[in-house]
Amino acid sequence: MSIPCNPTCQPVLIAGSWQAAASTESFRATDPNSNRPIPRQYPVSGWADVSAALDAAVAAYDRLRATDPARIADFLETYARLIDDAAASLVDAAHQETGLPRAPRLAEVELPRTTGQLRLAAAAARDGSWTLPVIDTRNGLRSCYESLGPVAVFGPNNFPFAFGSASGGDFAAAIAAGNPVIAKANTSHPETTRRFADLAVAALAETDMPPATVQLIYRTSHADGERLVGDPRLGASGYTGSRQAGLALKGAADAAGNPIYLELSSVNPVVIAPSALAERLDALVDEFTHSALLGTGQFCTNPGLVLLVRGPASDAFIQAVRDRYAATAPGTLLSPSVNQSLERSIDTLVQAGARLLVGGEPVIGRCARTNTLLSVTGAQFLGDSAVFQTEAFGNAALIVVAESIPQLVQVIESLEGSLTGSLYTASHAEDDEYHRLARVLTPRVGRLLNDKMPTGVAVSPAMNHGGPYPATGHPGFTAVGLPASIRRFAKLTCYDHVREPRLPRWLRDRNPTGSTWRCIDGDWSTADVP
Repeated sequence: MSIPCNPTCQPVLIAGSWQAAASTESFRATDPNSNRPIPRQYPVSGWADVSAALDAAVAAYDRLRATDPARIADFLETYARLIDDAAASLVDAAHQETGLPRAPRLAEVELPRTTGQLRLAAAAARDGSWTLPVIDTRNGLRSCYESLGPVAVFGPNNFPFAFGSASGGDFAAAIAAGNPVIAKANTSHPETTRRFADLAVAALAETDMPPATVQLIYRTSHADGERLVGDPRLGASGYTGSRQAGLALKGAADAAGNPIYLELSSVNPVVIAPSALAERLDALVDEFTHSALLGTGQFCTNPGLVLLVRGPASDAFIQAVRDRYAATAPGTLLSPSVNQSLERSIDTLVQAGARLLVGGEPVIGRCARTNTLLSVTGAQFLGDSAVFQTEAFGNAALIVVAESIPQLVQVIESLEGSLTGSLYTASHAEDDEYHRLARVLTPRVGRLLNDKMPTGVAVSPAMNHGGPYPATGHPGFTAVGLPASIRRFAKLTCYDHVREPRLPRWLRDRNPTGSTWRCIDGDWSTADVP
């Protein structure tokens, strides 16, 4: 809910300076542990703020195009150092705004991951192999990926550090490519994002980078958000959040021809073959319960859908998980809006015919609901598969019990796209069982896991944190995994018979670093052009 903006309203960061927003409205975040508003006010920016940020970003982009990638890398590394130095303050702010535990979650897991990926982005910027230089000496053609232009980053509510709009993976990738970022803070944790942006300002000054390389606004109207992603001054956008809001932004960006990279809803199916239950039922109960309730289920890779085949072992699994859900104290949800969304999703599933096995009740005094487990038959699921794939973001899961392996295959074939899909088979099983199920599951997920739950996304060059719609808006890109994630915010440019001294550094005859990988006349090499 918006409230009148008063003189104590926090400033926005535009063109290198903190300034009062051109706004008459403001909002407050909520402490989910107490369910009470936090006193600080943040502005709802109008189009004047957004347009000013775009103008400043265009000017910064012009300077960044002539900036040595090593300086961009210096900024990312300096920023990481300043974040490490301010760790305690950042952790306190995020804990108050999200309810996430200070330790180990924020201080020992998410913050080191954030600074780690900033440093990896710096290494990628300095090395340049992410640009995929291709040199064809016979035809006088040379091509590589280059910066695209200003990038707007819409951060999610569940990872205030590692996916934050002014600190996370999209931010790091866009900067490493040589683009300025307009960060749109998630309204669940505006103070956390403001503190990151303040550190970014200090890092920009220390490394003599264009001041408008990083800018920050907190909230806009839906209309202005859509206008932003479709503005011709913008190179691209990155968005993580709800399917409804993401598709509205995508419609506006597509209408203008602007790239936008979305991470939307994902139920992350876990397929457990009867042979796996027969071999290690208790261990699977432990693995699933831990993964599903980790972080109160507020991971984009949370296993929200379990697929079983009817039988005594499946009944025992369901009963054991039900008992564990009932006996485990529910964690805190990120915000009142997450709580309300989870309630709506559970109601949708129940009204469609899902059986409520346990949970679904509000917890008085904080943003929380009791751990929730529901079930349907395979026939029910096939009868209304779209509704039964409603994402219940939080500590809720749906179990589907198929009548047979053939029906289990039908259920998998009816699934929408997800970030992950997990497949459990017996350790002694023939590969035929695995391949029969993997064949239909793999096209529907971005990452296939075998005998492993999906929570946890390693920052690895081989990682794919993407997937078919509605997991993301494009199945060919990843939001995690450097250097591949950088190429979302880049354009491929071909230079046709351009004189060698005029070429970008990555395409000249001499390898600019001595270690950058380039494809020279069909062979990948770190050598100079002969």
